Amino acid sequence: MSTHQVHQDLSAAVRDVIDFPKPGIVFKDITPILADAGLFREAISLLCATAGGVKIDKVVGIDARGFIFAAAVADRLGAGFVPVRKTGKLPWKTRQTSYALEYGEASVELHEDAVQPGESILLVDDLLATGGTAAAAVKLLEELGANLIGISFLIELAFLHGRSKLIPHSVHSILSY
Repeated sequence: MSTHQVHQDLSAAVRDVIDFPKPGIVFKDITPILADAGLFREAISLLCATAGGVKIDKVVGIDARGFIFAAAVADRLGAGFVPVRKTGKLPWKTRQTSYALEYGEASVELHEDAVQPGESILLVDDLLATGGTAAAAVKLLEELGANLIGISFLIELAFLHGRSKLIPHSVHSILSY
C-alpha cells in the first residue's frame, strides 16, 4: 500500500465529534484507528519513521492518548518508554512545569531520573493543538539534558499554530487539518 493511500485511510478513519468536550469544539476521535489493527500498525510505522533512522534511547509520551502511540513506537524502535503525566500521577521524585490553558493553567511532570543527560529522545503525542502541553514536556526534557531528536504527532490542527511553540525543534505530524 502506498504512503499516500495509508494517509488517506488514516484520515478517513478519524471521526469528528461535534461539541465535545464542550460546545464549539470539533474533537478528532482516533479510536477508530486504534480499533483497526492494520491502521494502528501503519500509524506506528509512520511515527517511527519520524525518527529519521537515528538511534532513539527513549520515547516520551504525553498523558494520556500519547501513551498509546509512544509505547508502541518505543517497542518498535527498541527504546525505553517514559510517561509525561498530569501532576500528582507519578509515584517517584518528579520535575514539574505549568503551562497556560485557554482559561487557567495546567501542569505536567516526569520522573527526575527518567531521562539521562545526552540521551536521544523522541517525544510523541496523538494531537498537536495549541502546543502548550508539548512545549511543557519539551521544557522538562531540556531541564534534564535530553537530546531531543524530534517531536511527532499523529494529528496536527495546523490552524491553531501549536508548532510555533515548539521552535526550534523538529516537528512531524502524520495528518494535518
